[in-house]
Amino acid sequence: MHFGSGMADIEQEKRRAAARSLDLVRDGMCLGLGSGSTATIMLELLGERVRAGLRIRGVPTSEASRCLAEQWGIPLTDFDHVNRLDLTIDGADEVDHDLNLIKGGGGALLREKIVASVSDQVVIVADSRKRVQQLGHFALPVEVVRFAWKPIAVRVRQLGCTVQLRCQPDGQPFETDEGNFILDCNFDRIRDPRQTARVLDAMPGVMEHGLFVDVAHVLMIARGSQVEVYER
Repeated sequence: MHFGSGMADIEQEKRRAAARSLDLVRDGMCLGLGSGSTATIMLELLGERVRAGLRIRGVPTSEASRCLAEQWGIPLTDFDHVNRLDLTIDGADEVDHDLNLIKGGGGALLREKIVASVSDQVVIVADSRKRVQQLGHFALPVEVVRFAWKPIAVRVRQLGCTVQLRCQPDGQPFETDEGNFILDCNFDRIRDPRQTARVLDAMPGVMEHGLFVDVAHVLMIARGSQVEVYER
């Protein structure tokens, strides 16, 4: 891509991937509504279909997605009323060739993983920058209880990464929708995502992490004017 038009091209890729994912949406479905920039476009396009008569209900993966869904007139429900979802459409910060993901750049990883875990099908939409040979260039978000974030950070560093507490522009710690903190962990390369996920899962005080292993069923990644579809 040429430098001058690169961002415009990326926005078009996001829109193409988001639009393609909606081909899987059927009348009467209960959907998981993802978070992030590509999912935001998906919500806009889904809202257009709802206004044209599509009947669906959605469970948002973040308060930001909830607000956007309400803005676009998408009917919402919650886990007090449903136990399973037909389909979740979400984005990713990185995805490898085995469809393992890093998610959580926006801080919604806990709810995103819960929603994905109760979905019959998980579709990931992304632009071409997100496909990588090996996960880890993007900092791995690890959501932790605020009570003990410092000793947890010490333990996470032992995995061979640098760790930084995510902060807001005013210097205050970033808080997730569940009131937790996020540690952004720079590995450079995560050689064994499954093992890294296993270690983090077993660490007391880690509420969730951004390694989504064996979660995605379908990847729709836009590259130029084409949308490539991969299935696990």
